[in-house]
Amino acid sequence: MLKDFLFKSTSPRWVVFLIDLCIVIFSIIISYLLRFNFNVPSHEIQLMQIAFVIVFFLRLGFFIIGKTYSNIIRFTSADDARKIFVVTFLGSLLLVGINVLSYSLSNIFLVPFSIIILEFIITSFIMTFARVYIKYLYDGYKNRSYDNKYVLIYGAGEAGVIVNKIIENNTTSPFKVVGFIDDDVKKIKRKLDNKPIYNAEFLVDIFLKKKPSHLIIAAQNIEKNRLNRVIEVCLKYNVQVLNVPSPSKWINGQLSIKQLRQIRIDDLLGRKQISLSSDKISTIVKSRIVLVTGGAGSIGSEIVRQVAKFGPKLIVIVDQAESPIYDLEMELLSLNSQVKTEPVICDICDVHRMSKVFDKYRPDIVYHAAAYKHVPLMENNPAEAIKTNILGSKIVADLSNQYKVDLFVMVSTDKAVNPTNVMGASKRVAEIYVQSLNSESNTKYITTRFGNVLGSNGSVIPLFRKQIDAGGPITVTHPDITRYFMTIPEACQLVLEASASGDGGEIFIFDMGKSIRIKDLASKMIKLSGLEEGKDIQIVYTGLRPGEKLYEELLNDKENTLPTHHSQIMIAKVRSYEYNTVSKEIAHLIDSIEKEDNTFLVQSMKLIVPEYKSNNSIYESLDKNV
Repeated sequence: MLKDFLFKSTSPRWVVFLIDLCIVIFSIIISYLLRFNFNVPSHEIQLMQIAFVIVFFLRLGFFIIGKTYSNIIRFTSADDARKIFVVTFLGSLLLVGINVLSYSLSNIFLVPFSIIILEFIITSFIMTFARVYIKYLYDGYKNRSYDNKYVLIYGAGEAGVIVNKIIENNTTSPFKVVGFIDDDVKKIKRKLDNKPIYNAEFLVDIFLKKKPSHLIIAAQNIEKNRLNRVIEVCLKYNVQVLNVPSPSKWINGQLSIKQLRQIRIDDLLGRKQISLSSDKISTIVKSRIVLVTGGAGSIGSEIVRQVAKFGPKLIVIVDQAESPIYDLEMELLSLNSQVKTEPVICDICDVHRMSKVFDKYRPDIVYHAAAYKHVPLMENNPAEAIKTNILGSKIVADLSNQYKVDLFVMVSTDKAVNPTNVMGASKRVAEIYVQSLNSESNTKYITTRFGNVLGSNGSVIPLFRKQIDAGGPITVTHPDITRYFMTIPEACQLVLEASASGDGGEIFIFDMGKSIRIKDLASKMIKLSGLEEGKDIQIVYTGLRPGEKLYEELLNDKENTLPTHHSQIMIAKVRSYEYNTVSKEIAHLIDSIEKEDNTFLVQSMKLIVPEYKSNNSIYESLDKNV
């Protein structure tokens, strides 16, 4: 009953008022006892009774006037303490005045000055202490009303200390830190903030002993391989993993407990930070005009962000998507970047409009990222794939030649290698045209080719995330399907690096690491969400989609690679194409777009790209007739 009265309801003001008066009574009595060493003389008893009445009713009146009882005790603040001090001080000051008046009239001090001082100190202290202590008890009770979740912090460094402090200082946090984990053997068996530091090599033993519900990754520079091993152990023992954002993302330089987030699959699939040739990139970009097509898309927008770091004179962002290009513009403005940007709403297939753009801005460098990339959609719409991926690329490449652009960089895909679908074949045709144009122009034409990009628009990870949030099921096309993955910043950094080192005509391919089974990816995402596969959420196999293949390749069978200065970038040795021949074949293909004869269009691409063999598609019959 008392617990409910104190913590689950707001105490009536009259109760607080009575408690304060009881404190006054206690203070008067204890003051007299202290004054006379706990032996009050008999001749002081009568004066003590008079003093008691005067002090009691004086305090009562000042408490009513000052309303010291009106605030909610469990929300006591420094303002409440100040109010108590002022009210009791004024009361004591009035007592001094009464004393002086009494002495001048009767030569008697009604209340000894020592009693006034002692009573003021004791009353002020007990009233303030009582409120603070009840607030403390309430906070403790409120914390105990949660199920305590034992937490281990991975990283016994500065970030780990900060995480520990924000958890301890947050009265509503359900977490209780029971220790730190670190890889540095010098820290093992020592204590940090009075909590033990454990050896990360014995993670399983630590989990079995401490039984944590969460592990917070506070180490900022943990290697991806190491992080993956830690996560695997956490998933095995049902330990939820939270991640601390980098200090650059802390709000006003301070970390909030609300910024701790569940670790995402993106955090695990990225690799160690790429070492860029910043001087080289700066040399080609600084103080120059850069045009980015598809600049509002996931790849194009990241290229814009990366380029902006090297101080270009102007970035022209070309895209036909109104809302995304507006969002990117607002993002760049919010960063207070000194780099000037010019958003342009434009369809790259509109040769007249694109000519006006090139004529107005006269770019020095063009990054061509605009493309249709959804395999099943393009399989059903070959005319649109050819129009955007081939005609659009040809228009931008030709204008780059016409307006004497120094460098043209095309963003391509691993699906252009031994293509099995319309999308991949259309990108391969665009690659061939750009390569052949390089020999006819003073512009350096470079192609970059990489696989799936984590988190890009329409990629599998955002889809799985939505499906998990909706309660499932997660749809996977085939239990054995695999893909290569790379993070968006990683891919765009390599695009800049390749563009800074190319001589023209190269197709640069990037080290995509190991291919990943999509089923395993889905399973790990389910576990990272704190759910159980088959119980909380199902994985459903839907069958390969039109044009889809089980395994992606980065090189054509007839190609090999040459190393570059960068360990993660190779040059694909591909057969060369004669510009006049290629130009005629592609012109014929483009002229056929308006007919919208899908079979003819696909057949024409197969003639240009002989290795294009359709898979799981209605166009497989064309290969049988060859």
